[in-house]
Parts: sequence; structure tokens; C-alpha cells
Amino acid sequence: MEKVEKATFAGGCFWCMVKPFDQFEGIKSIRSGYTGGTITNPSYEDVKKGDTGHQEAVEIEFNPVIFPYEKLLEIYWQQVDPTDDEGQFQDRGPSYRAAIFYHNENQKEQAIRSKEALIASQRYDKPIVTPILPAGSFWEAEDYHQDFYKKNPDEYKTDREQSGRDAFLAKHWSE
Repeated sequence: MEKVEKATFAGGCFWCMVKPFDQFEGIKSIRSGYTGGTITNPSYEDVKKGDTGHQEAVEIEFNPVIFPYEKLLEIYWQQVDPTDDEGQFQDRGPSYRAAIFYHNENQKEQAIRSKEALIASQRYDKPIVTPILPAGSFWEAEDYHQDFYKKNPDEYKTDREQSGRDAFLAKHWSE
């Protein structure tokens, strides 16, 4: 039987967090949704208000033999501004904060090591503030949010361009 684990990452708008992971063998599924909050089964409208404590996130099911968690972490750090605790890029507020949510102690240890390595790299001038937190309930977002980049490629492209995400990532990750 194939081994499957879950990884959960918040990195601002979940529309922009699916495609970077959705192109690798060993990734079984990616769902956009909400995690970390105080109400059961929140809607997009609930979360958007900013008072439920939820963050937009993606939950990834993956085969760790084919695609290890360490590689997911490498991809994750290259999708976010880990120095911003007020949101991500054009998306501001608590529901857009970046975070790594671990599902077991091994993931926690790997996430801590990857964050320490990022700090040691001195890639950023500001402190790395992205928290590493235990995973809780994950509530799947409405269907129109799932695979948004595939369903609405023009809107997705425009949103990414306007957000400043790509320019920021190119500045910090171009080698």
C-alpha cells in the first residue's frame, strides 16, 4: 500500500499556493481551505472578515517516498515572504499570514531545521517570522477556489502579477 502523508501551509492567498506544488510526481492532491480558527466549517466570507482566526492554507497529500517533506518545505519558503507577519504581498490581515502547520514530530523537526537554515542563509534583511504550528482542523474552501489557477488562468495570472509576489520571489530566490 502506498504511503501518504499530509502537509499544510499558509502563504497568503491560497490561489497562489497550489500551482507551485501541483507539478511534481508524488503529490497526490492539493486542497485550498482554512485552518487555525475558532469556528467550524467557515466560509470564505467568514474568514475574509478576519475575526475567525483562520488562515487561508493548502493541504497537500503526498507520498514521502517519492516526494519528501523536506522538498515541500524548500518549495514553500520560495513562495512566501517569511519576514511579513501582517499578511502576504497585496493580501493583508490575519487570514493571509504565512505559517507551516506540522502533522507529526518529524515534520515539526524538519520545519524547524529548514527555518533555521533559511535564517542562517541571510537571504533576508529582516527577521524570519513565519511560525511553525501544530496542524488542526482543515476546512475545505468552496469549489470555485479549488484549482483556481487551472479554472481561471487569466485571472490567476493577473492576480499574481498585481500582488507583487513574483517580483519579490525573483529578487530573493534568483541565484
